[in-house]
Amino acid sequence: MAATANALVMREIKGPLSVEKVQLGELRADEVLVEVHATGICHTDISCMNGQLPASAPCVFGHEGAGVVVRTGSNVTHLTPNDKVLLSYAFCGNCEQCLSGHPAYCYQWVPSNFGQQRSDGSFTLSFENGDPLRGNFFGQSSFASLAIVHVSCVVKVAPDSPLDRFAPLGCGFQTGAGAVLNTLDVQPGTSLAVFGAGSVGMSAIMAGKLRGAQTIIAVDLNKERLALAKKLGATHTMLGSDEDIVQQIQAICPPMGVQYAVDCTGVPVVVEKAIQALGARGKLATVGAPSPGKTVQVDVFAQLVFGRQYVGCCEGDAQAEKILPYLIEQHAQGNYPIEELITTYPIEQYGQAISDMKSGKTLKAVLLWR
Repeated sequence: MAATANALVMREIKGPLSVEKVQLGELRADEVLVEVHATGICHTDISCMNGQLPASAPCVFGHEGAGVVVRTGSNVTHLTPNDKVLLSYAFCGNCEQCLSGHPAYCYQWVPSNFGQQRSDGSFTLSFENGDPLRGNFFGQSSFASLAIVHVSCVVKVAPDSPLDRFAPLGCGFQTGAGAVLNTLDVQPGTSLAVFGAGSVGMSAIMAGKLRGAQTIIAVDLNKERLALAKKLGATHTMLGSDEDIVQQIQAICPPMGVQYAVDCTGVPVVVEKAIQALGARGKLATVGAPSPGKTVQVDVFAQLVFGRQYVGCCEGDAQAEKILPYLIEQHAQGNYPIEELITTYPIEQYGQAISDMKSGKTLKAVLLWR
């Protein structure tokens, strides 16, 4: 049975957004219909909207959804109506990457259009007049009051879970934490530098503290963010505008620099400095996404003789069904205070929420649909 929903629609890339009535398609065997209560705004949503990252329009974005199951497809047996769920990224479950425990690199869902259509090219959404509307963004398109979601996105949580608080776990927060816990596998007593103290960077800082890193250095342009980073676990902070960042880091972590680093900016010059700030056999993971084609300069000789590593990191190389419950548990114990990062907005204030994200006034905006 088809359903209608209110959705935040972008009719053309770089165009205005509007809340419109949309028609949902039929639910398929491997899909779940979710009543969305809250959706985090991720910088990937904004980058796709403004054309920095490849996307197609008209489209409904949103990929940090949280809500309640309304109905399940015939092949979905582990979820029932009224289950509270968080939504993350979709994956096929059958390719080499999925089968090896790295679904964030799924061959089917990583393509440049971020999976805005079903695999057969059909659409999950349409306008009220029947014209097709791209949905299925990251398998969910949760900037809507109802969403048809690929089952691989869905993680069931406890009935008392605060959905407005946990919605961002599905992408931004798990990416920062996963970069530290999975990709870098930061060890106790070691040193970590985080370049960019937005919501992803703050999550990485908190994860560094969870892992028992002895030295955690936060680098950002915003002094208020640096103060919050210190509160959340950073042992040292420095302004990204300082020309001697590398030398400062080397002074804190002699003789050459840090053992681990995370770049949350995607800015080539920042990536270059992060590489230069690595000690011998140091490892840098980049999670910030620039537009395709951006490159960095690497001193190949230094990379070789010092054994440095520079790797990419998508979604924190995390399996949502494992990392989300872990982060929720750490939050319950007071070790992962994500409420420090979140500001909620009713859906009618979506424009203000996006503006506050772009300006840096808000670290993580969460839209409330109910």
